[in-house]
Amino acid sequence: MQWLALIVPPVLVLVLLGILIAPARFWLLLPAAVIAVPGLLVSVFLPLWWYRVHRWEVTDSAVYVRTGFFWQEWRIAPMSRIQTVDTVRGPLQQLFGLATVVVTTASSKGAVKIEGLDHEVAAELAERLTEITGATPGDAT
Repeated sequence: MQWLALIVPPVLVLVLLGILIAPARFWLLLPAAVIAVPGLLVSVFLPLWWYRVHRWEVTDSAVYVRTGFFWQEWRIAPMSRIQTVDTVRGPLQQLFGLATVVVTTASSKGAVKIEGLDHEVAAELAERLTEITGATPGDAT
């Protein structure tokens, strides 16, 4: 959804200027339409694509996340290795009622992120992961 923040402001500015400046109306509304039409198409098809290529699952032993279309990445975070569980909500995520759950481990690859969740689902997931990791004994290795 971060791309939406890049498309909406210029379109709004161009439309506003097109309304206010009559002699330049065509030359302002044309680029607004050229930007808005692909933006609208992306806003319709991106969620469908996202749903097809992103998967996640939480079990009592690990968090599994798969992302990517051409280069697929499968990440597994064992419960015994999880250090923190956070939820993140940027301005656009708040606008659309979404959140990201960030599961931090000691991995050099970085945190495992589950993005685009409903904010209530994200809060429940973070609470569940916290309970499971608290009850999971640390790895002796």
